[in-house]
Amino acid sequence: MNLPPKVTERAFERLAEIAEETGEAQVLRVAVAGGGCSGFQYEITLDAIAGDDLVLESKGQKVVIDPVSLPFLSNSVIDFSEELIGARFMIDNPNAASSCGCGISFSM
Repeated sequence: MNLPPKVTERAFERLAEIAEETGEAQVLRVAVAGGGCSGFQYEITLDAIAGDDLVLESKGQKVVIDPVSLPFLSNSVIDFSEELIGARFMIDNPNAASSCGCGISFSM
C-alpha cells in the first residue's frame, strides 16, 4: 500500500529553527531525480510551494513533495540527524533496493 511519507517532529523542529535563524518561514522540498551513483538521488532544498505539491505540515512548518517524486517516497520517513560528521535531513526509504554510503543516492 502506498502511503504518503511521514516527517518526524525533529525534522519539523529543525525547520522551525531555520525559520527563526533566517527570520522567515522556510519550506523544505524533498524530491527524487535521476543520477547519483545508484541511479536515483534525493534533492533536499529550501524552496517555495508549487500548486501540485503534496504539503506535509506541523506547527506551521511545511515539507513539500512534487507529484513525480511522490511514488518513489511512499512510506518513507523524513528525519533530521545530528552526528559527529555533520547534521542533515535524511530519508529512510523502504522502497530503495540499495543505497550508496552517503545516503543520498539509491536504486529501486
